[in-house]
Amino acid sequence: MTITAIAGVGTALGPDSYTQDELLELLGIDDPKIGSLFRNSAIDRRHLTLPPPGPAGGRESEPQGDLLDKHKRLAVRMGAEALEACLKNAGAGVSDVAHLCCVTSTGFLTPGLSALIIRELGLDPHCSRSDIVGMGCNAGLNALNVVSGWSAAHPGELAVVLCAEACSAAYALDTTMRTAVVNSLFGDGAAALALVAGDPAAPGPRVLKFASYVITDAMEAMRYDWDRDQGRFSFYLDPQIPYVVGAHAELVVDRLLAGTGLRRSRIGHWLVHSGGKKVIDSVSVNLGLSRHEVRHTVGVLRDHGNVSSGSFLFSYERLLREGVTRAGEYGVLMTMGPGSTIETALVQW
Repeated sequence: MTITAIAGVGTALGPDSYTQDELLELLGIDDPKIGSLFRNSAIDRRHLTLPPPGPAGGRESEPQGDLLDKHKRLAVRMGAEALEACLKNAGAGVSDVAHLCCVTSTGFLTPGLSALIIRELGLDPHCSRSDIVGMGCNAGLNALNVVSGWSAAHPGELAVVLCAEACSAAYALDTTMRTAVVNSLFGDGAAALALVAGDPAAPGPRVLKFASYVITDAMEAMRYDWDRDQGRFSFYLDPQIPYVVGAHAELVVDRLLAGTGLRRSRIGHWLVHSGGKKVIDSVSVNLGLSRHEVRHTVGVLRDHGNVSSGSFLFSYERLLREGVTRAGEYGVLMTMGPGSTIETALVQW
């Protein structure tokens, strides 16, 4: 079987960034409970595109149509920038892309984001493409799974997974704790990963195996659905979700490693989704991971917040910049999202 390898990575962020205290002031939030939620999030700064000030100076929720326009504008802008950075890192050009898979959950577009990116960057109009929409923060690994299969069937051809999440386009502004949990956490960002099979010169790790788990008893714990009161889509995150995810993390990792002869102690690099402080802590405790092992997960959350499906790729990029990986070492990629779902992948340098 032809093995797919990672050939490059690139990331991009929205144009504006704010500290948590700046956001509290700009959004006019003076509720001490909500303020504590923002300040105790382990997030220093996030990239967001806020609505303009209203007549009274405050920020108000945007109509759903305006949010969709924002999603399209930001997803294309950040996505194109991340894709260009990824191709540069891979030593490739836009003419080399044979398959483009775009991932997003912050808006719906027809034609899809893949078609818009092809037009924006001038990719070959014959480029094969796919769009994964609405799967949430776990979807980057779902896409990696599918595109790894495409790459194995098309050895030597370059494929790209592009995660573009304009979380600003999924925000509602009100005084509820449900909204506050979401608004204290997510940020705008895009990340791209280049894949190629059958190329021994590919600089990144080989993708060996995937394992998934849907926690069906917690299907409603993370969702993005229609809020009739607001007249828009809105996120809901159950306060218990970090503990639910953490409690099932060992199960899915053990399944990932089953049949490989590997113990968790043999995994040299852990790239876990930056889902939030409590999520990271819960997963770390249940898997026995040290603070050092999740340093990039924590760092991405601190610097950008939760950038949804592309978060683990921001961590992967930081790991590469460290230059600490060695041939033969193993890594585990892990993402979590609605379903409630845990996705994992095993890679080897």
